[in-house]
This record gives sequence, structure tokens and C-alpha cells, in this order.
Amino acid sequence: MVGQAASCGLIWDFAVPESVPASQRWVLSTMQSYGPELVTMLWRILGNEQDVCDAYQDTFLKLAHYEQGRKPEYIKAYIFRTASNTAMSILRHRIAERKNLSMISSSEKNASSAADELDFKNLQQTLRFNIAQLPEHLRNVITLHDLAELSYTQIGRILCISEATARVYRCKAVQLLAVWMSKEKEEGQ
Repeated sequence: MVGQAASCGLIWDFAVPESVPASQRWVLSTMQSYGPELVTMLWRILGNEQDVCDAYQDTFLKLAHYEQGRKPEYIKAYIFRTASNTAMSILRHRIAERKNLSMISSSEKNASSAADELDFKNLQQTLRFNIAQLPEHLRNVITLHDLAELSYTQIGRILCISEATARVYRCKAVQLLAVWMSKEKEEGQ
């Protein structure tokens, strides 16, 4: 973890005490005192170098600007609580990003399912058009059997034909529809 702290390029390595105003030197000494422990904690929470560096920097910026540059009474508690809150905010942001990405992915899936639904609707419309083109006796049987879901016995009673004739008419209707639908599919390609 200490090696990870060094890889973060932490500010305490580069800060020159003379370049920091005297009223803010306590921030630099706090960074030097608690920086490695803070980075270790952030690594445990975040597990990502960029996020650790961002949380570390944000923590010490908040420390430097705490109540117009005043030093908090419990400085160690302040920086560790601020760092953990910052880390949790980063984690929440990452979770929200993942949710958005998954929603985008699912909307793409929905778009493809919408395209499939559109194809299904076109197929349904073509089938209904072709059913309407059937001779009346075949159209009546296919409508009553496949759309109204009536049995052949019920169809026979309604149309005053035998059950066997209703079966034959449906078979002929299905064969005609298959031929017409395959011709339309070939023409569409």
C-alpha cells in the first residue's frame, strides 16, 4: 500500500514548505503525517489509483479550505472522515455510471426487440392481408379455427359442413398462405 501511495505522486513529496503561506503550513504537515495511512485507507475502499488520487486531493483541498483556512480541532478524524465520505461519493458515482451504461445497453436491446416487434407486426399484417385474399370457404375455416380458436366440430356446425371438410379446408388454406407468404418473402429480399 505504501508503494501505491508513492505511485499516486502525492503532494507532500513535491511541496516546498517555503512556497506555502505560514498560515497553511499545518496543512502540509498534516499531509506528511497522515498521507500514507490515508492513501492506504482509500486504496482499500476504492481500489483504483486514479480514484485514490482524486479522493486524496479532494480531502486535502477541503482541509485547506476548512472554515476559511482554520485548523479543525480533531484534524485526523476530520481528514479520515472527509476522505471516506469522498471515497463513498466516488463509489456512488461509479455505480450510477454502471447503471446508466446498463440502461443504455438494455435500451439498445429494447430497440432491437422493437425492431423484432415491428417485423412481427409486418408479418401479422401480411398474413391478415393474405387471409383476406383466400376464397370465402377457406377464409371462414381458417378464421374460426386459428383466430377464434374453435374446434373443427364447432366450425362444422357453424358453417354447416362436416368436421372432416373443415379440416380439409383449413389444410388447403394453410398451404395457400404458405405459398403466398414465401413469394412475398422472396420479393421482399
